[in-house]
Amino acid sequence: MGKLPMRARVATTLGGAAGRMSRLAGRGDGSVIGGVIGLRVEPGLLSLLAADRQVVLVTGTNGKTTTTRLITSALSALGQQVASNAFGANMEAGLAAALGAAPEAPYAVLETDEKYVPSVLQATNARVVTLLNLSRDQMDRAAEIWLVARRWREAFEAAPDCRVVANADDPLIAWAASGAHQVTWVAAGQRWHEDSWCCPRCGSHLRRDDLGWRCGECEFSRPSARWVLDGSSVIDSAGRVTELSLALPGRANRSNAVMALAVAEVFGVSPAAALQKMRSVTSVAGRYTQVERDGRTVRLLLAKNPAGWLEAFDVLDPARAPVLLSVNAQVPDGRDTSWLWDVDYRVVRDRPVFVSGERGLDLAVRLEADGVPFELVGGIDEAVSRVRPGGTLDVIANYTAFQQIRTAVGRAA
Repeated sequence: MGKLPMRARVATTLGGAAGRMSRLAGRGDGSVIGGVIGLRVEPGLLSLLAADRQVVLVTGTNGKTTTTRLITSALSALGQQVASNAFGANMEAGLAAALGAAPEAPYAVLETDEKYVPSVLQATNARVVTLLNLSRDQMDRAAEIWLVARRWREAFEAAPDCRVVANADDPLIAWAASGAHQVTWVAAGQRWHEDSWCCPRCGSHLRRDDLGWRCGECEFSRPSARWVLDGSSVIDSAGRVTELSLALPGRANRSNAVMALAVAEVFGVSPAAALQKMRSVTSVAGRYTQVERDGRTVRLLLAKNPAGWLEAFDVLDPARAPVLLSVNAQVPDGRDTSWLWDVDYRVVRDRPVFVSGERGLDLAVRLEADGVPFELVGGIDEAVSRVRPGGTLDVIANYTAFQQIRTAVGRAA
């Protein structure tokens, strides 16, 4: 990296000190406050810190934090430091703090909030942008997803040197990515179709079959993919089939892993070398963590929106273990909980269900409508006490509820 101007060095020093004080005071991991202070001292800090680095941006509605971690692990095979916002602080302050914390790292993998992709792409001159999926989230404050896709498309058209690694199975992602000058298409799958029934190009109905999706009126259709998720295996760009064998559970994480492998290839990392690093990832910012609590095993799963809940149900304990469902509606979650009615909760009918959270009653009404027996509890400790000693409790919670539960049971290493 080139030498930073004096003002930027002061900004980075002050921001780093603020982050350390925040951690020492127990006010958080310091991944935001340091960036906030740094940007106040030097508004152009993000661009200055990104200069001379090879930057990867990772965005989408679900899977950003996990995919960022997997790409970071894969690129570590290059033998050099990789800067990353590992705990998901994905707006400008968090990105600046992550880069400032690793000033000598030649590579950076940055989870980026969907709204900020155009401005962050321009500021960092990113070499790669990774597009995972796009569906409804935080409906009371997030932009309509077709508008998000259009803004992405325009940003890619203006960035000829950027390569986009995109999920070909998501029509909105495919439409946004088709504005890019360089695209690597990945068949990573899409289980949630409720936000992509219409063609993003002409508005007509999309048709789906075993070959993918296509518009019934215009020529817009699923692009051919160089990378393919095939069950528990990946078919890479050379046609080789490799078993993923991840420590992380579920189909969604296999999808994230194939996206990560396609990004790693851009940097010359082979699938074998990338997977060797990626298989060591067992937990991501507390997600999928298993902890012992009063003689029971508690497993933590994050689900923030309908698509996320569908994937969380996919990794529930197959032994029909009890499950705690917890929902808040704070600012990071979005105040609008009407999305609960888009989730099919009948999948948990045959297991004990506990409900908690600030909007637990909203969830209880939804479960009642689906005919799912449940029990309201005061929190994680009460739910644990209802599980037999030696048993397992799965926990599915949205963002702030997850953080509260994670703090209560002890932060994962």
